[in-house]
Amino acid sequence: MSISTRVDLALLGVRGTPPVNRTAGAGPSDDGHVRIDGLGAAIPRNPMSPFVLEGGRVLFDGEDTGLDVEPVERPRFYDLETADGISYEKIAKLHGSSVLATTVVQTCIRYDVDQRCRFCSIEASLEAGDTIAVKTPAQLAEVAEAAVRLDGITQMVITTGTSAAKDRGARHIARCVKAIKAVVPGLPIQVQCEPPGDLATITDLFEAGAESIGIHVESLDDDVRRQWMPGKASVTMDEYRAAWTEAVRVFGRNQVSTYILVGLGEDPDELVAGAAELIEMGVYPFVVPFRPIGGTLAVDVDHATAPNRDVLEDVTRRVAKELQAASMLGSDQKAGCAACGACSVLQNAGG
Repeated sequence: MSISTRVDLALLGVRGTPPVNRTAGAGPSDDGHVRIDGLGAAIPRNPMSPFVLEGGRVLFDGEDTGLDVEPVERPRFYDLETADGISYEKIAKLHGSSVLATTVVQTCIRYDVDQRCRFCSIEASLEAGDTIAVKTPAQLAEVAEAAVRLDGITQMVITTGTSAAKDRGARHIARCVKAIKAVVPGLPIQVQCEPPGDLATITDLFEAGAESIGIHVESLDDDVRRQWMPGKASVTMDEYRAAWTEAVRVFGRNQVSTYILVGLGEDPDELVAGAAELIEMGVYPFVVPFRPIGGTLAVDVDHATAPNRDVLEDVTRRVAKELQAASMLGSDQKAGCAACGACSVLQNAGG
């Protein structure tokens, strides 16, 4: 699959609803999970898209693009529930073809309208009854064991809404990791959180058993951060750099990543330069297109649109080139978003 076609799919999406999909949440959503020419892809669902998946092929305006597509099938662990009647699907979800993902606390102190990240709908899935507010270590261990045993899950991602505590929610993540590792010790886990107030917490996450960590900033431009993430922007870039540096020390080079969203208004050249600085630090910049999702302030209030396709392709190609030069590939991460790669075009560009 060409990078250009993958960019078009990332922005235009596909018609239809594959068996594994997401409708709301903290990260890229309103997508369907498929494998295209063997690579995992999380593609937006768009009823107006010229792309459609039919007969194992990707069609564009009815014409065969030459791409093979295979929907990710609904996992068997979704059919199970805990002893107290909670569906496993409400505790953790399948992302891509083999990633188990969970948001351990589905609320965020930054969710008030004047503080909320404008692209985020973390509490929408909770309000819809699709998940529960807090997942316990025991629940997650139970679900992870079943997902590995029944569906061959190969890695796990654990994230959280930000809490008011100094650790910003990281210590609960550490407890969950420890419980999961007790029952499936061979399952690689990535943890995701804001920079904790006490950087020693990063060591706690590693010692609990996490193999990699995502500390997501979304933009390196302070003006963009204040516009799009007013609450999260109160965490300074100096705090992020300190956390990334400590995380690389603890977890190792290329086991630390951060989301960078293309389409928030950041200058493309500055974005690429910032990504190069992160790479030099040993941090993988996971470049992902901003996706306009209903239920977010970005769409419902700002009427924001997807990024320009040429900008997305250019930025992705340049960041991938920087990653290749540094021998930092997403596939070398032990677990997490970069290891999966489905939400980005970077893996198609060789990053």
